[in-house]
Parts: sequence; structure tokens; C-alpha cells
Amino acid sequence: MTRTVALNANCLVVVADGEKALFLRNAGDAKFPNLRVERLLEAGHNPPTHDQGTDRPGRVAVGAARSAVEGADWHDRAEAAFAADIMAALHEMHRDGQCKEVVLVAAPRTLAVLRQGTSALGEAVVAEIAKDLTKLPVWDIEKHLAAQPADH
Repeated sequence: MTRTVALNANCLVVVADGEKALFLRNAGDAKFPNLRVERLLEAGHNPPTHDQGTDRPGRVAVGAARSAVEGADWHDRAEAAFAADIMAALHEMHRDGQCKEVVLVAAPRTLAVLRQGTSALGEAVVAEIAKDLTKLPVWDIEKHLAAQPADH
């Protein structure tokens, strides 16, 4: 049996991807959620790696064999740094008592990075959903969450 996400009153819902994070507060209750934007974080312009890095990948020669060294993925690094900023904001809100229950909704790759910082939140994280909903309007996010099974 799968249970759906319960968005209790005053629950904080964080909807994020590698470029944008919405901190939504449930002003309604579990039966009739009413999400309101409390905070918005944006990463700024993050062009593809080929536009950021101009150096050719390094080369290694061992004996007669030669091989290339994979270059850094600057785009992924910027997304991971933004996910760390999201978690820092969430930790600050938790420390200040602004969130007793948190639902994380993020693109799968972003959620993987966010999970690395959830241990400090303890039992506050009540559900995690691997889905990118950042481009949807808030009312549509409410609909998606009402029909969404919980992972955690």
C-alpha cells in the first residue's frame, strides 16, 4: 500500500532543480493544501560546460600508452553548489524553528545532492519526491503533490 504525501498545516515544501528553488508554506491543511511562496532562490546564469571551460582535457602518457583525462563538468559543479545553498537556507530555517516538517520535491539529480545534507534536519524531512516541478505554477504543484505517493 502506498501512502500519499500529507501536507500538514504549516508544512514547508521545497521544490527545486539545479537553477531554482521555491520554499512553499502550506497555509491550508492536509485535506485542502494551500501552498504559498515564502522564499525563492535562483542560481543565476549557468551556461553549459563547453561555454564555461575552454581548456582541452589533459593527457597522460604511461610508457607507450596515451590517454585523455576527463575535464571538469562546470555546469554540474554549479548545480551542486546551488543545492548546497538550498540546504544551507533550509538548515537556517530549521535552526530558527521555522520548519517542523519538510517535504523535498526536486529533480532526481538535485534530490541526490540535497539528500547528502538532510541528516542535520533529522525527522523534519517527512517525504522526498524525485520530480522536477519548478516550472509549474503553485496551484499545479499542489495538484501534483496531492496525487503523489511518498518515498520517505
